Amino acid sequence: MAKLNVFIRICIAVLLVLAIIFVGSRVDFLFRPILSLFSVVIVPLMLAVFFYYLLRPLIDLLVKRKLNRTAAILLVYLVIAVLLLAFSIGVWPSLQSQLVNLINNMPNLFNAVGEQLTKLENSELLSSLIPADMNPASQLMDYLNKGFSLMSNYVSELFSFVSNFAVVLFTFPILLFYMLKEGGKFGARIVSFFPRRYHREGAAVMNDIDSALSGFIVGRVLVNLALGVLMFVGFLLIGLPYALLLTLMAVVLNFIPFIGAIVSTIPIFIIGLIESPSTAIWSIIVVLVAQQIQDNLVAPYIFGKSLDIHPLTTIILVLAGGDFGGIIGILLIIPVYMILKIIVVKLYQLFIRQRNTDEPQSAAADAE
Repeated sequence: MAKLNVFIRICIAVLLVLAIIFVGSRVDFLFRPILSLFSVVIVPLMLAVFFYYLLRPLIDLLVKRKLNRTAAILLVYLVIAVLLLAFSIGVWPSLQSQLVNLINNMPNLFNAVGEQLTKLENSELLSSLIPADMNPASQLMDYLNKGFSLMSNYVSELFSFVSNFAVVLFTFPILLFYMLKEGGKFGARIVSFFPRRYHREGAAVMNDIDSALSGFIVGRVLVNLALGVLMFVGFLLIGLPYALLLTLMAVVLNFIPFIGAIVSTIPIFIIGLIESPSTAIWSIIVVLVAQQIQDNLVAPYIFGKSLDIHPLTTIILVLAGGDFGGIIGILLIIPVYMILKIIVVKLYQLFIRQRNTDEPQSAAADAE
C-alpha cells in the first residue's frame, strides 16, 4: 500500500510539471523579457563564475595572511591589470602580426594546399596505391573546405558570444568582485530557503556542487595549459609556422568539450600541409601525442575521480547542448550535468533513507 501511494505521488508530481510546462508554452510572451535579460547577462556571469573559482584560492590565501578581503581582491585586480599590460606589450604584438599575416595570406594558403595535394596525387607511390577513378586531392579539399566552414561558424559564434563587449567589460569585473567578496555566503543563503529539517542535507549538496565546479574549472584550466605547452614545444621542434597563434587557438577551443579538439586540428593541418606533407603529418602527430599525454597522464592526475563522466556521456551531452543552446549550451552542459547529478543522487539517498525509516514504523503499526 505504501509503495502504491509513493507511485501515485510521483505520477501527480510528473503531471504537475508537464502542466506547468504546457501553460508556460502558452504564455511564452511573458518570459521573453526575462530571456532577453538572461542573454545579455549570461556571458559576464559565466566569466565571473569561471574566474571566481580560479581566483578564490588566492583570495583565501591572502585573507589567511591577515589581509582584508576587499584589499586582497583589489590587490589581485591590480596584479591582473599589470599582467594584461605586460601581455599587451610583450606577447600581443607578435600574436597580432601572426594573425594579420594569416588572414591576409588566406587565399594564397588555400592555393598552396591545392598544389600540395596535386603533387601528392601525382606522386608514384600514391598513384600506385590509389585506384584510377578516385580523386583524393579534390575529395580532401572538399573535406578541408567543410572543416574550415565548420571552424568559421564556431569562431563567428564565439565572437558573437562576446560581441556585447561594453556589457562584458563593465559588468564582469563588478560581478566577480561581489562574488569574491560574498561568494562563500551564497550556499548558506540558498539553504536558508529549505525546510529546517533539510538544512544539513542542503548544506552538503551545496558543498558538493561547489567542490565539483571548483575542481572542474581549475582542473580544466591546468589541463589546457599543459596541452598548450606540449603543443607549442612540439610545433617549435617541427618548425610549424604561426606556432604561437595556433597553440593559443587550440587552448581556447579545447575548453569546448570534444568538438574543440577536432576544430582546432583543422588549421594546424592546413598550415602544416602548406609547408610540406611531412610537416602536416608531424603536426598531427604532435597534436595526437599532446592530447594523449593530456588525457592519460595530466588529466587523471589533476581530476582524479572528481570528473566521473564517461566519454560517451560527454559526447551525447555536448551534442545535445550544442543543439539546444549553441556554443553557450556546449560550455554549460557539463557543469549543469554535474550539478544535476549531485542533486539527483542526494534526492535518491533521501528517498531511500525516508523509505527505510517509514517501513519499520508501518511494520510496528501493523503489529499493534
